[in-house]
Amino acid sequence: MEKDVNYLLHRQQIAMALAQASRSVEVRAAYSGLAKGYTDQIVAYRRENERLMARAF
Repeated sequence: MEKDVNYLLHRQQIAMALAQASRSVEVRAAYSGLAKGYTDQIVAYRRENERLMARAF
């Protein structure tokens, strides 16, 4: 099921903020990993949109 890109962007920003605010190296790494996962999904979403737009023209 496809997620709304705004949801992904929001979750990415939250994860990045929590990573920056964390005092624990382990927690910082965990939130950074979550942010990276959201970034990967956003990039995939954008690539798919670019592919679909290229086919439309």
